[in-house]
Amino acid sequence: MVKRVRQVPQARRAKAVRGATPWSWLTRAARSARLWLQELGGRTIALLAGAMVVVAAVAVTGYFLSRTETARRLPDTTPRSSKDVDACLLTGKGGITAGTAAAQVWEGMQDASLETHVRVSQVPVTGEQSAANARSYLSGLLQRSCDLVLAAGGPQTEAAERAAPLHRTVDFVLVGDSGSGSEDTGSAQDADSGKGSGNITFARPGDGLRAEVADAVERQVAARG
Repeated sequence: MVKRVRQVPQARRAKAVRGATPWSWLTRAARSARLWLQELGGRTIALLAGAMVVVAAVAVTGYFLSRTETARRLPDTTPRSSKDVDACLLTGKGGITAGTAAAQVWEGMQDASLETHVRVSQVPVTGEQSAANARSYLSGLLQRSCDLVLAAGGPQTEAAERAAPLHRTVDFVLVGDSGSGSEDTGSAQDADSGKGSGNITFARPGDGLRAEVADAVERQVAARG
């Protein structure tokens, strides 16, 4: 009798499992969830519902913000990689101090960079302010593969003007009077035009220097394709 009594519940349980359907399992799960919610109470349910609403709102907001940021970045993806040109400025020890010609040149270079995406940099000549000392700094710029060299200040322009004939693949923009009198640099150019022979362009100091430099840089970048 004992062995038979133990087998009856097991047989009933096995029969119940075999007779169970997906809907019966779903019904039991729903009944269990309802009992669980009843035990939590109204206040807890309200808190859970509020938390779910907040999570959903954050998710939706993040989705639309990510789409907006992606749309804003799209126009900036192609042009910057198309201009592999470096423009380098050589100045005196004062650098690009506000109110100086070098500062105007630097501003013009930055204006050109916004239009053409040319890379710009500047290097001040420290120590003795002479053409001989400036020449060593200029050599450093040329070794860095600067495509366009701008020089502001007497020693810097003199050193650049003398170096220009030896570096025909580099364009030079010199801030100052047209030519220092050096015979081998083509300094007999038309002073009013600001154009030197070969690869030298002169820019005159004054109120229009910034725009003149920006225009010169943009022309050189355009000529390089």
